[in-house]
Amino acid sequence: MKEFAVYTGLRVLVFVASVITVMLIWSLIIGSRDVPRLPVFVVGFAISGVVSYFLLNRQRDAFARRVEERAARATAAFEQRNAREDRD
Repeated sequence: MKEFAVYTGLRVLVFVASVITVMLIWSLIIGSRDVPRLPVFVVGFAISGVVSYFLLNRQRDAFARRVEERAARATAAFEQRNAREDRD
C-alpha cells in the first residue's frame, strides 16, 4: 500500500506543478491574470502524463511489483482452497 501512496502522491504533485507552470506561462504570454482554467487543466494534465511516464518509472515499477506479488499470493491461496475442497 505504501507504493500506491507514494506513486499517487507524486503523480498529484507532478500534475499540480504542471498546471501551475502552464498557468504562469499562459499569463506571461497573454499578459493578464485572466487565464481560462479548463484549457490550462487539460494542457497540464497532458504534460503531467508525459512527464510522469518518464520521471516516475521507478515508482510505477515498484507499485506494479507489489500488485503482482499480492495477485500471486491471492491466486496461490485460491488454488490451495480449491485443492482442499477437491480432496474433501
